[in-house]
Amino acid sequence: MRARDEALEISPAPSPVSKKMKLLTSYSTTSPFPEFEHPTPTEAREVHDLLAKSLNMQPPTKGVRRFEKNSATSCGNVQNVVDSLIGTILSQNTSSRNSSKAKSSLDRKFGKHNFEAIANAPLEDVVDSLRCGGLANKKGATIQKLLRSIKERHGDYSLQYLASTDSDGLGEKLTDDEIMQELISYDGVGPKTASCVLLFCLQRDSFAVDTHVYRLSKLLGWVPGKADRVRAQAHLDKRIPDELKYGLHVMLIQHGRLCKGCKKDGASGACVLKDYIRKRI
Repeated sequence: MRARDEALEISPAPSPVSKKMKLLTSYSTTSPFPEFEHPTPTEAREVHDLLAKSLNMQPPTKGVRRFEKNSATSCGNVQNVVDSLIGTILSQNTSSRNSSKAKSSLDRKFGKHNFEAIANAPLEDVVDSLRCGGLANKKGATIQKLLRSIKERHGDYSLQYLASTDSDGLGEKLTDDEIMQELISYDGVGPKTASCVLLFCLQRDSFAVDTHVYRLSKLLGWVPGKADRVRAQAHLDKRIPDELKYGLHVMLIQHGRLCKGCKKDGASGACVLKDYIRKRI
């Protein structure tokens, strides 16, 4: 009995990173819900086209991108991988306006892309520059730890090798799974944040699931009711055709922000997605 108790005492609990890596490996080739057959390619296309019409916009496509000056404005839509990561971290659990203000404040304080200055500054200085964006203590510590880990692992504050395209001299082009494994291996970087970097910065076909996408996917019946956000993303990334991932992600977020008819369960008011669902029943 004593030996068993001692064994239990010395058995380390799985780290957050090891849990993320195990989860990623489990669903790298198959959905966590392999028998759940929604959305079909037809359903994904129908919602894609419906949202484009409802929002009165040309459907966003992967081939037509305009990189932003502020990586927190649109889910890390910049060319620098580390800057994209920082911007996406700052966009977590806050409004686009607040995250944009925090990123602008961080750049003014330390200089744009001056990652060494951010990593070596007193934590309170980094936190102070982020107060306008919310969750400053947590995000400041996460960003500093991320930068120091990148430096320790790669010898520089850069992850541009992830953007290699074979012909640019940066090295062999990595697969989406290899990039995802590198990104989520850092504390504070989950599948959603990594997926945003893949989609917006590296221009890969990845389907990030934020709060809006998660809520609307459940409304549409695209994921089982028991699915959490991580498993919902793993499922949808397998089910949604690559050519629709960018446009659907962008338009679901826009619809989620603008539509008053589906903001909360049971909300009243017009909603094109609720109308779509009723017509399919």
